[in-house]
Amino acid sequence: MNIILTKDIVGVGYKYDTVTVKPGYGRNYLIPQGLAIVANESNTKMIAENIKQAEHKAAKLKGDAESLAEKINGLTIEVKAKIGDSGKIFGAVTTLQLSDALKAKGVEVDRRKIAISGAVKEAGTFKAIVDLHKEVKVELSFEVVAE
Repeated sequence: MNIILTKDIVGVGYKYDTVTVKPGYGRNYLIPQGLAIVANESNTKMIAENIKQAEHKAAKLKGDAESLAEKINGLTIEVKAKIGDSGKIFGAVTTLQLSDALKAKGVEVDRRKIAISGAVKEAGTFKAIVDLHKEVKVELSFEVVAE
């Protein structure tokens, strides 16, 4: 039985793949669970159109991410923190603080897309990676200064 997968299934195939499975598996499990549809002519055309639209949407998302990366590239932000006499921070610099500092500069980035390597617990200049898209990553430089 030929079917078109609507979701990734381990051991069977990936989304939008046309695969051959045993009739009972397709009829009794994959199709009723919404994991696949029958690979007839109309469904094949519908999936081809879905793929075309998804590629267009993915290209737009990547373009948006690249334009945001250009704004972030070369930008140095300043994060204020309470610092003790020894130069250590009370607490640590978080991605939320970096996200807020970027927002103040006019760049909107979700805090979950920012990764700081190691804990920032002292004053100085550090680097963080901003993951805007699976193919677009940019390095952000930030400086921790006394409040």
